[in-house]
Amino acid sequence: MKAVIFAGGVGTRLWPLSRKKSPKQFEKIIGNQSTLQLAANRLQPDFSWNDIYVSTGAPYVEIVQKQLDELPPDHVIGEPEMRDVGPAVGLITSLLVRDFPLEPMVIVWSDHLVKKEALFRKILLSAGEVVKKDPDRIVFVAQKPRFPSENLGWIEYGKEMMTQNQIPVYSFVDFQYRPDVSTAKRYFESGHHAWNLGYFVTTPQFLWSQYKKFAPNLYPGLSRIADSWHTGKYEETLAAIYPTFEKISFDNLILEKLDPSNAHVISEDIEWSDIGAWEALKEALEEAADKNVTEGKVLLTDTEDSLVYNYTDQLVTTIDVKDALIVATNDVILVCNKSSVPKIKKLVESLQGTENEHLT
Repeated sequence: MKAVIFAGGVGTRLWPLSRKKSPKQFEKIIGNQSTLQLAANRLQPDFSWNDIYVSTGAPYVEIVQKQLDELPPDHVIGEPEMRDVGPAVGLITSLLVRDFPLEPMVIVWSDHLVKKEALFRKILLSAGEVVKKDPDRIVFVAQKPRFPSENLGWIEYGKEMMTQNQIPVYSFVDFQYRPDVSTAKRYFESGHHAWNLGYFVTTPQFLWSQYKKFAPNLYPGLSRIADSWHTGKYEETLAAIYPTFEKISFDNLILEKLDPSNAHVISEDIEWSDIGAWEALKEALEEAADKNVTEGKVLLTDTEDSLVYNYTDQLVTTIDVKDALIVATNDVILVCNKSSVPKIKKLVESLQGTENEHLT
């Protein structure tokens, strides 16, 4: 079974730690490991390094190879230009279908946290067994919701179709994206909705057939790139063709057009969190609600429900602070309320074209 970790985003919601030159997935956010390293290590030992691939941007290939030095160099697939997830998934699929058309493949992301790692691996392997029996199948791996989130996508599932290694596998019904408050509450209480993580298991052959069917503007170019794989002309062909692709999400390109009868859903509590923003990181790491989360040289006095991350040699201290996010790097100090995280992206965008653009 093959695993593909996508590690191409920039992650402005974790600024000032995450920058263009070194996005969030490469920074040591949890302990002494990056989330990319965590994503690769949680696949062990059920996936060998020869079974793991990483999709990223060309500027980050060397960073990936350095952080995952046991990964074969040609398993790091660098996009010469970011064209969104639709072309990115198509590229790795076009390559894997040449060598492993019927071997199950799993798509995961580099900026997430999964605490129940053994259960997570069991789910992936079980989903792999499902698609081995039926190669024209895609199995979505979802998280049982912990609360009625408005900021996450949801997946609706139907009746139980089978069990695989004591794990229920359900029929797929539909996707829903970032519902309003009342709808999210209804989903949470329904018992047939889960958080959509963007994780799935399928075969390269099936996914490639969906590109042929639904992506006529990408399929020929991806085919030409894949034909040059394992030849001396791959990099040249990739650089010439890939930047011409339209920017389009994988959801819009493929998933929204998928025949529901070709899909299943596994919904379990793997204690998943999207730690792509500071307040989400706090929620994932806090020992209890309203507890502080800290990193580095930090001294808190009468401080509640705050995240304080210090990446400098100086001591960061707080007194009588509540609901705050404080992040100190060697060149930027960010201080804001937890509720103000959505404004961070706008702040970073406002630095473009100014004397502080180098800080983005």
